[in-house]
Amino acid sequence: MTDAIMAAADRAARAIPPAWPLAATVAVNPFLGQTDRTLAQTGALMSRVAGAPVTMPRAWYAARIADGAIAASDLARAADAAGLTERDLRDAATRPHPVPPALPTVAELAAAASGTDWPGLVADRIGAWAGGFFDEGQALWAAPRGRGAWDAWRRNATHDLTPEVAGLRGFAQFALDTHRNPAKVIARAVDTLGVRDDAREVYFHRLLLTMGGWAQAARYRLWQAELRNGTDATLLDLLAIRLVWEEALHGQHADAIADAWAAAKDAYAAPLDPDRDAGIDAALQHAAECAAQRDLAATLAAPGPAPRGGRPALQAAFCIDVRSEVFRRALEAVDPAIRTLGFAGFFGLRAAHRAFASDVEEMRLPVLLTPAVHSVAGDGTDDAAQADRTARFHARARRAWGRFKLAAVSSFAFVEAMGPVYAAKLVRDALGLPGRRPAAPEPAPRLDPALSLPDRIDAAETVLRAMSLTDDFARLVLIAGHGANVTNDPYASALHCGACGGYSGEVNARLLAALLNDADVRAGVAERGIAIPRDTLFLGALHDTTTDAVAIYDADHPSPDHAADLDRARDWLARAGAMTRAERATRLPRADADGIAARSRDWAEVRPEWALAGCKAFVAAPRSRTAGRSLEGRAFLHDYDWRRDEGFGVLELIMTAPVVVASWISLQYYGSTVAPKLWGSGDKLLHNVVGGIGVLEGNGGTLRAGLSWQSVHDGTDYVHDPLRLSVCIEAPREAMTDVLRRHDGVRALFDNRWLHLFALDEAGRMAWRYAGGLDWEAMGDDVTLARAG
Repeated sequence: MTDAIMAAADRAARAIPPAWPLAATVAVNPFLGQTDRTLAQTGALMSRVAGAPVTMPRAWYAARIADGAIAASDLARAADAAGLTERDLRDAATRPHPVPPALPTVAELAAAASGTDWPGLVADRIGAWAGGFFDEGQALWAAPRGRGAWDAWRRNATHDLTPEVAGLRGFAQFALDTHRNPAKVIARAVDTLGVRDDAREVYFHRLLLTMGGWAQAARYRLWQAELRNGTDATLLDLLAIRLVWEEALHGQHADAIADAWAAAKDAYAAPLDPDRDAGIDAALQHAAECAAQRDLAATLAAPGPAPRGGRPALQAAFCIDVRSEVFRRALEAVDPAIRTLGFAGFFGLRAAHRAFASDVEEMRLPVLLTPAVHSVAGDGTDDAAQADRTARFHARARRAWGRFKLAAVSSFAFVEAMGPVYAAKLVRDALGLPGRRPAAPEPAPRLDPALSLPDRIDAAETVLRAMSLTDDFARLVLIAGHGANVTNDPYASALHCGACGGYSGEVNARLLAALLNDADVRAGVAERGIAIPRDTLFLGALHDTTTDAVAIYDADHPSPDHAADLDRARDWLARAGAMTRAERATRLPRADADGIAARSRDWAEVRPEWALAGCKAFVAAPRSRTAGRSLEGRAFLHDYDWRRDEGFGVLELIMTAPVVVASWISLQYYGSTVAPKLWGSGDKLLHNVVGGIGVLEGNGGTLRAGLSWQSVHDGTDYVHDPLRLSVCIEAPREAMTDVLRRHDGVRALFDNRWLHLFALDEAGRMAWRYAGGLDWEAMGDDVTLARAG
C-alpha cells in the first residue's frame, strides 16, 4: 500500500520542473514532466491541477487569422493533423474558451466553508519556514543545517502558533504527533482523506503546485542529486508537509466539506482525456507555428551571398544564442572576408571552475551534463597565490561589511552615520553614469594540470570537429562567449549563457583559446588530420549582449606579430556593435542606438535587453545556408557540416544537448507568456529576493520562478510570440531517425510536438518534416512557396 502511494508521489514530484538559484539561473522547460503527453493532453492536466492554460487566449489567434499572419493553408494543415476542419478553427477562434478553475484542495474547501483564507495562511507559513530552510547565504540568522526538510519543518511547526491564532485548533500538537518518517505521514493522510488509487498522482501534483517555486527549488535538489547518481527527498518531504495541512483542516471541517470533497475526489480520479475544446486550442497553436515555419522556409530559401574563397581575414566563434545572430550578421556585413561560427557557448569544455579568490566551484556547462574538467583562475605561481590570499581577505572583509550594513541591530545606525558617504554613488547610479573605473579582468583561467596531454588533445579535436572548424584557419580566431552587464536585477544571471550554467562565457572561451594555442596540443591534432597554421592565434573574448561591446582577452596570449590583426578586429567589432545596437534599439522601449548601452547601468530599467524573447527556430547547418539572411535575432545558429561528421557523432551531440537546451529556453518563454501566473515570476517592480534562491512578488506568498512579465511584454503588447521551436538540420533523414530511435526522451519532444523537426536539402531549404513515429513527410507546396518568396 505505502509503496504504491509513494510511487504516485514520485511521479507527481517528477511532473514539477526544477528552478535553479539566482546565482546561476538557467531557463527550464516548465512542461519538463509532461513531454510524454501532447499539448492537448497537457492542457487537460494543467486545467485540473493549476487552472492554467497551455495556449494563448483565442482572441490572440483570431487577430492573427484576421490580419493574414495565419493563412488558410496554416489552418488547414493544423486542422487536418487534429482531425478537424479549417472552418472548425476559424469559428472557434471567435469564441472565448476560459480555463476552468483548478480542482479544489481541502484548504480551499475549508476556506469556503469557514470564511478564513486557509490557502493563503498555508502558503504564508510554508513560505516563512522555507525561506530559511532553502537559504543560500542571504539570511543573517540561518536555519539549522543537517536536517531533512520534513524534520526541520516538524520542529518549526511545533513552535508556530500562527495557525492556532487563525483558528486551526491544536495544529502545533498535531504536527508534533506526526510520524518521523514522511512516507508514513503521506500514507496516513491518503487514508484519512480517502484519496483513491486513481486520484493520488493528480492530487499530489495539485498540492505541489500550490507551493509554487518552493516545490521547484526542491525539484532542483533532486535534479542535482541524480546528476551525481544520488537522490534527494526534499520534494517528497514538502508533499508530506502540505498533506499535514490538508489532514488537519479536514479534521476540523470534515462535516462542512464532506459532499464537496467527495465530488473533488471523483474529479481527481476522472480520466485525463482532452475534450474537443482542448484539441481546438492545441490546433490553433499548431496553426500559428505553421505560419512561422512558412516564413522561416521563405527566409532559408532566399538567395544568399556567393561563397568567398581564400583565407578568412578573421574567424569568430559565437554562442548559438539568438542574440549572437544579430551580431554575427552585422560583423559579416562589415567585411565579407570575415567568417563567423556558431557553437554552444560552453565550447565543448564542461568545466567546474573556481574563480579567483573563491572557494565556490561554478558549473560552467549545460545543466544536463556533469563536469569533465576542472579549472581555476590564475597561473598557480607564488605571486598569484599571494594575490589570491589577499583577495580572499578583502572578500571576507566585504562580506562582513555587507552583513554589518544589513544586520537588524546596525542597519538604521549605518544609514544615519554613513548615508552622506554614499551620496555620489546614489547620484551616479540613479543617472546611469559609469563607475569610477572599470573592473580589471579576472586572471586567465587554466585547466587542471593533472589533465593529461592525450586528454587535452582529445578535447581539442572533439571541439574543432564539432564546430566544423578543421581547415581554412585565419591568422586570428576569436572564441567569443557572452554575458550581460546589468544593474539591480535579481535575475541577472538569466541573461548570461545558458550553455555555461547561467554564468557568462568568457571562462570557457579563454580555456579553449589556451588549449588550442598549446603547441603540444596542436601537434597532437595535426597527427589526426587537423593542421592549425603556425601563425594562427586563438583568443578568448566576451560579447556583452546588453551593450554589444566585445572585449578581447589578448593579454592571455601576448603576440606582437598579431598587433595589426587585433587593431583591425577591434575596429570591425566596434562597427558591428554599432550596427547591432541600431537594430536592437528598434525593438526596445524608449531606446536609441546611442543610449542603449546606458540601459545596463540604469538601476530603474526593467528592460535592459530582450534576452531570448522571440526565439522560434534552431538551425544546424553550414553558415552559408543562413549568411546574408536576417533571422531577426530569433534563431539559434549552430554550424554543422554533416559531410565532415563521420559516424554522425556530432549530429547526435547536437540533437541531444544543444537542441534540448534550446527547447528549455523556448518553452520557458512559452510558459511564461501563456500562463504567467503559474510559470512566470510576476512584476519586476515587486520582486523581493529571498534566500538567494528566488523572488517573492511583494512581501510574502510563494516563491516565484520563471520570467518576469517585463521579459515577455513591453507594456502594450507581447514581445514574445509563444511558439514551440522549429528545429532545422541539414543532415540525412536516416541519420536523424537513428538518433531519435536511440534517445526516447528526445524523440518524445518531437513525437508530441514540443519541438518541430525539419530536414534541409542540399540547397538549405526546408524539404522534409518529421511526422512523428520515426516517419517523415515531404514539405511539397511549402518548398514551392518558399522558392517563390
